[in-house]
Amino acid sequence: MDPTPAPPPPFAVHLVNGSGSSPEFALLLRSLAAASIVALDAEWKPRRRGSPAAAAPGNGGSPAAAPAPAPPQFPTVTLLQVACRSGKGDRGEVFVVDLLAVPLADLWAPLRDLFERPDVLKLGFRFKQDLVYLSATFAAALGGDSGFNRVEPFLDVTNVYYYLKGHDRQKKLPKETKSLATICEELLSVSLSKELQCSDWSCRPLSEGQIQYAASDAFYLLVIFDLFQQKITTEGNCLSTSELTSDSHCSPTVIECSSSEYDISSGGNLMSLVTKYSEKILLTESETKPRSSRRKEKLKLPTNAKCKDKVDCSTEWQGPPPWDPSIGGDGYPKFLCDVMIEGLAKHLRCVGIDAAIPSSKKPEPRELLNQTYKEGRVLLTRDVKLLRYQYLASNQVYRVKSLLKHDQLAEVIDTFQLKISEDQLMSRCTKCNGSFIQKPLTIEEAVEASKGFQVIPPCLFNRNLEFWKCTDCNQLYWEGTQYHNAVQKFLSVCNISD
Repeated sequence: MDPTPAPPPPFAVHLVNGSGSSPEFALLLRSLAAASIVALDAEWKPRRRGSPAAAAPGNGGSPAAAPAPAPPQFPTVTLLQVACRSGKGDRGEVFVVDLLAVPLADLWAPLRDLFERPDVLKLGFRFKQDLVYLSATFAAALGGDSGFNRVEPFLDVTNVYYYLKGHDRQKKLPKETKSLATICEELLSVSLSKELQCSDWSCRPLSEGQIQYAASDAFYLLVIFDLFQQKITTEGNCLSTSELTSDSHCSPTVIECSSSEYDISSGGNLMSLVTKYSEKILLTESETKPRSSRRKEKLKLPTNAKCKDKVDCSTEWQGPPPWDPSIGGDGYPKFLCDVMIEGLAKHLRCVGIDAAIPSSKKPEPRELLNQTYKEGRVLLTRDVKLLRYQYLASNQVYRVKSLLKHDQLAEVIDTFQLKISEDQLMSRCTKCNGSFIQKPLTIEEAVEASKGFQVIPPCLFNRNLEFWKCTDCNQLYWEGTQYHNAVQKFLSVCNISD
């Protein structure tokens, strides 16, 4: 079955948004000074490319001169997440630091010392970009020399993941790195919701959901490290740094220090991990300077270009969908959710709507449009650039405006006037979009069907339950607590009366 949603971190989350004399800020500094392991993450408001600039007034009848493009800038980091642990048995502390509110001048030196202290292992997930933006944020606020250019010793959770999954260390790591949500799902059976990933992190106050989302990203880095440390301890096996790390963003290094000089873990083996598996992040001068978009030449298309004549970038839905009987459709709504909103596909399946996902992991726009056209679907996306390709599949692309999955589902239902009945709820396979067999299985039939494929909890054996099997992927479902909770949730979202 699908992994359970991530529970809140099992200890308090400290929101640091006060002055340098506030209790939370003081606790943060004490925790940083005492820590032996620190997990780091950051959030920022993404900059949008191609936002229209205000036109300058023209002279007489001559055309208005195009305004000079603004110099490129890095996004401003607005939130820093820090999960600290001082030693074995320490439950640790999780801090969500509001960089728009705290005094950066008071935080810069402790943070720089933390990044460079050899007796503190820093954990992160593809943290180099975070460090570039974080450095630029502090430099812009405090002056050119107030950035950060190194984190050492450092351990990337991506490399830890491949080690725990038994990746052949003689081979290079795959170029397509897993997301943190995927890593947590595979290693911890915990589902990290990414609904708030693209929210506006510059708006205040932060919602409770944003705070918990941000804190969870840092907290679960520590949990994944615990698995790694346990495996190393169990195997009694220490490999060279180059065998574990091959991330092009970080340079392998060995920290030359002895356990007697840095006793950073009463467990006795953390120092060995630092020595054998740590790496470092070093920023070059060119990496600390933002570059102009490499796509600027592509933006200089002539006004009479073919695609410009045919593209309607309206975000409103217009005309009948391809399944409309008036244009020869079969009356059954069908959607294709691109990779940015695959979570919406599961929600649509939960209310009985046929919702597919792309046939490849990183599809090109033409691939998406081809699949949309061939299968008679409407492509749902949050990528406004895809609207430029609408002329390839007329009236079959809709840009979803809402951010959260529940709101996205309600938006799609309202936009396309979908009629959802209670009988449709939980009638499709959320895993593959397949249909269920018409006749339910008994417990005996379900146990037989699940052999070597799926584990049915023993607590269900004495309950009078019906089991349903997907005709495509053979996934089994039953009407347990999770099912009834989901039904109640979607009754509300779809405005269906009990």
